[in-house]
Amino acid sequence: MPLRTILSCLSTEGQAHTVLSPAAALARRTDAHLIGLHTLEAMVIYPGIAVHVPETVQTTFTTAQRERAQVVRTLFDERLRGETFTSEWREIKTEAAASPDRMIEAARTSDLVVMARAGGDGDRDDQPYVQERMIRESGRPVLLIPPKLKDPEIGKSVVIGWSSTREAARAVHDVRPLLQEGAEVYIVTVTGSLDQSDSLATELARTLSRHGFKAEVVRRAQDGQSIAECLLQEAFERGADLIATGAFGHSRLFDFVIGAVTLELMRKAERPVLLST
Repeated sequence: MPLRTILSCLSTEGQAHTVLSPAAALARRTDAHLIGLHTLEAMVIYPGIAVHVPETVQTTFTTAQRERAQVVRTLFDERLRGETFTSEWREIKTEAAASPDRMIEAARTSDLVVMARAGGDGDRDDQPYVQERMIRESGRPVLLIPPKLKDPEIGKSVVIGWSSTREAARAVHDVRPLLQEGAEVYIVTVTGSLDQSDSLATELARTLSRHGFKAEVVRRAQDGQSIAECLLQEAFERGADLIATGAFGHSRLFDFVIGAVTLELMRKAERPVLLST
């Protein structure tokens, strides 16, 4: 299914600088409708604390929110001026809900969510773990963009982290609309021996080849590296402009105790990463 609606999350000026160019490049190539989403933070008054908030404080807070939103909207309008695809600016008041909750609600009606990579300088205090929550809860593929991306055009060459899981299969089919015609696809299995994953990877390569892509199976040994490091190294060596893989295939407890491929990619990748659940 082709991309028709792309949601770009623009919570701060820094995130807008990171996200808008690659999001616009995708929308231009696919003739998609590009939405710029900005949430207005609510003033949090913690229950059980009896304190009077002067009206001047509330007014100052609201004014600061509006000024920040206007800066981001100006960037959105300037960056998209002259583009032939349709675009839309949305400001959402969080009201009683948390800011990430409103973002996740908006994401569920889109084909693709584009966000700045986790841990960047542009993260907002009222949006902790927002990238992780979006991936886990929105039900939509999430494309994370690293800061200072040199080439906004993606989809010419992709590394797919493959294993025989539901999440990995979802990522393969979610990434297809992002790929350019005749794109090079490297299906990477990080495993110590030939097993079912290898045979399925070969069959997956045939499936992608029928769509006109140049698909190749790559078997990579860990050699002391984490799986995420293997994928990052493969993408670097191949000159890939995109990594795609399934996300959060384990419980939160496993991720906390053992660590997760997803979290490592979210924080270390220097090229765009598509994550699906």
